[in-house]
Amino acid sequence: MILEALNYLASLPVTASMHRGFVRGSVNLWSRARRCASDWAEHERHCHDAVRAEVAGLRQRRTVVVLGSGLLRDVPVEELSRQFDTVVLVDLVHLASVRLWLRAKGFKNVRLIERDISGFDAVVAGKEPEPLAFLRQVPYLDLVVSANVLSQIGIGAGRKSEAAGLPQAVVPRLIAAHLEGLSALPAYVCLLTDIGFRVVDRTGKLHQEADLLHGIAPPAETARWSWPVIPTGEASRDYQVVHTVIASRMQPAPKAADRADAKHGDRA
Repeated sequence: MILEALNYLASLPVTASMHRGFVRGSVNLWSRARRCASDWAEHERHCHDAVRAEVAGLRQRRTVVVLGSGLLRDVPVEELSRQFDTVVLVDLVHLASVRLWLRAKGFKNVRLIERDISGFDAVVAGKEPEPLAFLRQVPYLDLVVSANVLSQIGIGAGRKSEAAGLPQAVVPRLIAAHLEGLSALPAYVCLLTDIGFRVVDRTGKLHQEADLLHGIAPPAETARWSWPVIPTGEASRDYQVVHTVIASRMQPAPKAADRADAKHGDRA
């Protein structure tokens, strides 16, 4: 508890006031990740392998953006720092422990951006959500990694919608907006996302399951695996919560000139 308290207190002053309410949840996740390191290791290996496979196919490695960088467990940050000119980490909160680790490693090309990428505020304001529009302003963007943040957007939007008295239809709308934003980028995309969860007991009997993408179909997957987010013994002696995770590869959106050429070709 002492380490958690220190991380929480150290993270507050380096977090924007509008996002400080999320610090405690991030610290709780950091604490669970430390306790469940062995149970999460295979999931993290699959995530790293998916990112490595995407990087291996790139002709240029100038800028990579990681959405939902979190605790830096889902992406091989050290490798990305060596392979790209610039690494941009985007999340609501960058804990003091994460900042300290980055500083200790001496990365000169890693940038932190604190940003809400859910699009929820736009919906509340009656606007069409374009939560990833800011990425169009990132120069020399070659790769974007959406690192297990898509389902979290849905979970957060669900809670906020309920609190604000908004219809739950907001949730699939924001999940779709994230995927649409990724597909519109002029860069390759590696999508890592949990798509559903199930609660099972020690005998393997299923007690509950849910679709974390609320009916929105993800892109074709290149890999699929299970992630024991809450292993047996973490919250219950008898049950565990297992998420199904996929990796997907998305091609860069055609440039305007390419689209015009394609149109012209169709008419010819």
